[in-house]
Amino acid sequence: MSGRIPEGTVFQSLGEGDPRHVAGYRLAARLGAGGMGKVYLSYTPGGRPVAIKVIRPDFAQDAEFRRRFAQEVHAAQRVQGLYTAPVIDADPEAAQPWLATAYVPGPSLAAAVNEHGKLPAETVLLLVAGIAEALQVIHGAGIVHRDLKPANVLLAADGPRVIDFGIARAADATSLTSSGVTIGTPSFMAPEQAAGAKVTPATDVFALGLVATYAATGRAAFGEGTSHGVLYRIVHEEPDLTGVPERLVELVTRCLAKEPSERPSVAEVLTICQSANAETVLRRPEEWLPGAVAAEIGTRKAAPAPPVAPPPPAAAPAPSVPQAPAAPPQPFAPPAPVPAPEPTAASAPSTPPPGFGPPPAAYGAGPAAAPTVPGAGYGTPPAPAPVPAPYAHPVSTPAPESGSALTPADPPKRRKRGRTIAIAVVATLVVGGLAGGGTYYALADRDKKNDQGATVTENSDSGAEQPVEPPAGDPAADPGTDPAADSSDSPGEPVPADPVEDPEPATHKGINLVSGYHLTFGDDPLRPVNDESANDLYYDSGLDRLKVPDGRLILLRNGQKPDLATCRSETRYAENLGLDGISKGAMFCVLTDTGHVGIVTYQGKSPESDPSQFVTVDVTTWLNAVEAVQPTS
Repeated sequence: MSGRIPEGTVFQSLGEGDPRHVAGYRLAARLGAGGMGKVYLSYTPGGRPVAIKVIRPDFAQDAEFRRRFAQEVHAAQRVQGLYTAPVIDADPEAAQPWLATAYVPGPSLAAAVNEHGKLPAETVLLLVAGIAEALQVIHGAGIVHRDLKPANVLLAADGPRVIDFGIARAADATSLTSSGVTIGTPSFMAPEQAAGAKVTPATDVFALGLVATYAATGRAAFGEGTSHGVLYRIVHEEPDLTGVPERLVELVTRCLAKEPSERPSVAEVLTICQSANAETVLRRPEEWLPGAVAAEIGTRKAAPAPPVAPPPPAAAPAPSVPQAPAAPPQPFAPPAPVPAPEPTAASAPSTPPPGFGPPPAAYGAGPAAAPTVPGAGYGTPPAPAPVPAPYAHPVSTPAPESGSALTPADPPKRRKRGRTIAIAVVATLVVGGLAGGGTYYALADRDKKNDQGATVTENSDSGAEQPVEPPAGDPAADPGTDPAADSSDSPGEPVPADPVEDPEPATHKGINLVSGYHLTFGDDPLRPVNDESANDLYYDSGLDRLKVPDGRLILLRNGQKPDLATCRSETRYAENLGLDGISKGAMFCVLTDTGHVGIVTYQGKSPESDPSQFVTVDVTTWLNAVEAVQPTS
């Protein structure tokens, strides 16, 4: 972009340490920075603004972070809700990993409260209801946000937008966090996070109560101070709800219960909001925010224009060549035909492409004159090019004598001329082959066609090649070519077999695959068995993995069509799939060593209270749909 962004706007000019491009995105401005990286404004090729988060280099160097970041980005791309900023692009494998989300033209809740103070109770109810709907979609994709805080809630004209869902998990348990780097904001953590216990969707509900308290009072429920002090109060003390409006007390109190099991579900949060205020549905989004906060949205809509690449430097003008004055116009008269000069070995140009006659002459530099040869260019007519040989040889041949069969002939005699040419050229080649012993073998490429359509076939007695005309009406112009093949097919190309109909799919819903048991796709009915003789899909609860010991597994990406054609064409083979990296609804192909194909949809694991350990899957199978495959070893 040209120039710097004016001071006082929400967009910051790019500094010396900021990149100018991320993958194919040109950066227009910097939007801010956080614990995991910097955020920039860019645009899609169609001109839509996007926010691009570039991960910090120290995180990018951690292999465990990269692995988790890739998993979380893949899961986040499946989240498509009205109150979330969707992830539209990402590259976890880049030197500095990055992801792009839709740009939301509005301040964060943290910025709005810091600049304008606490929000009215009606606005807080609408805010909490929108965040709760966002959490429903996020949790439905198998993601726990883990870092729900005011900075990750953006205030748009039509409601809140939750961002950065699930990304904080990528930094958990990396070498950086173990060395003292804190991910997440202590003031908005749940007790189980502070204690290092298991994180569940109830963790986000506790954070939602903290966000609601902050929005309604302008301060954190457990105060400020050192992170250790704040985390201790979160675990052991009660929140300070002074100043919380009466209509919000029940909502906040229930969300901030110490025990996760005592907190309301996201659906119950929505019910509480609707009971507290009948207008919680965002029917008039332009009025849901206070005027001062809504005014900020207008300033953020005026985003800097997308950078325009500088035009390429203009080519240097060609040196001017003095032109002779044009001749005065003359009345048109048909020119008399002039015999074409005969070519000589010294003046003959290089051989043109097969099948073409003499190249057209360039325009002369002198005054315009009537053409001297019909159809030729203006100026002095060029010497006609020799007719090409039937096919190019890797050896040179003597130039033909003047007046030979290569002299241009009139169009009506073209076929006779072609035969004469072929005989003359072949005779020349025979002489050259006899004179140069070793060159014969370079010429003995049998069954070729010349540009007149004659087939050249090797003579087994003498080693010379003779032109042979194909019989009239014979479709087999080349030996080895299927006579039934279309004339457009290349010589020797096999005729494709008739298409084979795909096998009918069979769908099996709600299969509980117990640890140690197997599925064999050819079984009818398809059910888990404790038999390793035909092991197409296996669940190992000890490693928390689904395995395909005797075939191949392919995890489908977001947007890939789950069908037989995709499974046949995709080649990202694996042998097993860790369940900690996928969410409910994830799909993968299984190609068995017996030629069966299955698409497996992961529907979740057994609850911790169940004495049995199993995964629930839906399976669609196509029997004998591919060639038998071998394990990836």
